[in-house]
Amino acid sequence: MVERIEDLNLPNTSVTRLIKEAIPADVKVSSECRIALARATSVFVLYLTTTATTVAQQKNHKSLTADHVLKGLEEIEFESFIQPLKAELESFRKMIKSRKDKKAAKTDTDTTVEGAVLDLENMENMQSS
Repeated sequence: MVERIEDLNLPNTSVTRLIKEAIPADVKVSSECRIALARATSVFVLYLTTTATTVAQQKNHKSLTADHVLKGLEEIEFESFIQPLKAELESFRKMIKSRKDKKAAKTDTDTTVEGAVLDLENMENMQSS
């Protein structure tokens, strides 16, 4: 699987960005603290992933889903995370659906030269009628 335990750590830039968003601007964070938080975050993600995998396997599912992760949070007694995560997940799903709808609307419009010629012919036919 993984050759070195350090390979499991989240990127330092991501951890630093998360830390900066979570604390007041005037608070300084030592390098040692960032490393400790990066490792703790990685351990949490691995623990939750393992728990979610167990939930999926109990249901004979081969793929992990958001529902498995939510159930995993319940199993590891992080119930307070479930509702905020559900709200964020719903927002994410709405955003994805909106993007798909916009993309579908663009593909419905024929932008080829042939399509433009047909549109012009139809407009001319409508004007002459």
